[in-house]
Amino acid sequence: MPTARTATPMADLVDRRVLVVEDDPTVREVVGTYLEAAGFIVDMATDGFAALDTIARQAPDLVVLDRMLPGIDGAEVCRRIRRSADIPVILLTALGAPEDRVGGLEAGADDYITKPFSPRELVLRVQAVLRRSLSDYAPEAPFDLGPFHLDPSARVVTKDGGALALSTREFDLFSFLMKHPRRVFTRAELLRAVWGWDFGDLSTVTVTMRRLREKIEEDPADPIRLCTVWGVGYRFDPEEAA
Repeated sequence: MPTARTATPMADLVDRRVLVVEDDPTVREVVGTYLEAAGFIVDMATDGFAALDTIARQAPDLVVLDRMLPGIDGAEVCRRIRRSADIPVILLTALGAPEDRVGGLEAGADDYITKPFSPRELVLRVQAVLRRSLSDYAPEAPFDLGPFHLDPSARVVTKDGGALALSTREFDLFSFLMKHPRRVFTRAELLRAVWGWDFGDLSTVTVTMRRLREKIEEDPADPIRLCTVWGVGYRFDPEEAA
């Protein structure tokens, strides 16, 4: 069985580059000050177009992205980032309704924070997302399961020989399920195992599972690999049912 990955030491997060995209100068200054105090290199952008231009010139390790931006909104910026790069995104949103949070996750955000928020909480969220995306793995041998091939060290999954374009969180979720085939997990268990959260919005798991099904299932509306066990949770079946 593959061995568990080791935690990324906090020192390894020092000098990681974070792009803060926020049009409110007060919020931008506070967020930048707290992140710099935590040891991050901070770049700033005030709108979506400037953010995409900054990312094209020097890709950051993580983006803190306001949902409501002039020009193009944060959700669209997140979608464009996802099409070209695998950069973790934390979405800042003043829209607290569940459908608004789900919309941000469907755009590809790895996490979200609702305004008003504690700057200290934001720093902790940034550290948590970066630790997961930058975690060092103990050496793990690639392995095959059904039509899928998982290379944990390279963070690559292929299906029938073709590489799947998975985001950081989609890869984490699918690789976890591949390591535990045919076992049913509740959404709370997946939130804890994959996101490292002991509590949080369970729709985070639901939305990520939906995006993952769109990339691995022939018919995402009738999944045969990532199966829903009604009233319980999800199960990964590597082989098609007879």
